[in-house]
Amino acid sequence: MNRVGFYPGTFDPIHNGHTDVIGRAAKIVDRLVLGVAINAGKGPLFSLEERVAIVEEAVAPLRNHCEIQVKPYEGLTMHFAREVGASVIVRGLRAVADFEFEFQMTAMNQQLDREIETVFFMADPRHLAIASKLVKEIAVLGGDITSFVSPSVKHRLLEKVGRN
Repeated sequence: MNRVGFYPGTFDPIHNGHTDVIGRAAKIVDRLVLGVAINAGKGPLFSLEERVAIVEEAVAPLRNHCEIQVKPYEGLTMHFAREVGASVIVRGLRAVADFEFEFQMTAMNQQLDREIETVFFMADPRHLAIASKLVKEIAVLGGDITSFVSPSVKHRLLEKVGRN
């Protein structure tokens, strides 16, 4: 059986919490599709093309566990999950606030397609506080983001915010 997982996100930018979840999810599926959401409503710092490239770079070391594909997508997550043949939606949980949102989203997704399960990975304690929004804010304000993102993401982010 070829089990396909789908991990959707804006990934603006991808951080160590994301890559931890990706590495762990790659151990339980044969193919993992990382859906980079177009989501212009969130006002991403990086363009879609930049985010796809950054995610490709960040996951390169994880490709020994399973096939990993990075694809941009727009619209309903469940529609795209079906399109890529996913049987599992991968999500990460950091805190109670994440749980409440994800619980509601999972319930709605089950109404859209009961054949696709959602699997949650609890955040590694080292990554509990990491959020893309906070990483960007720290970078803009001159803080050190080394422990939150990969070296390539750090370079791109500092360049983007004019600190390189």
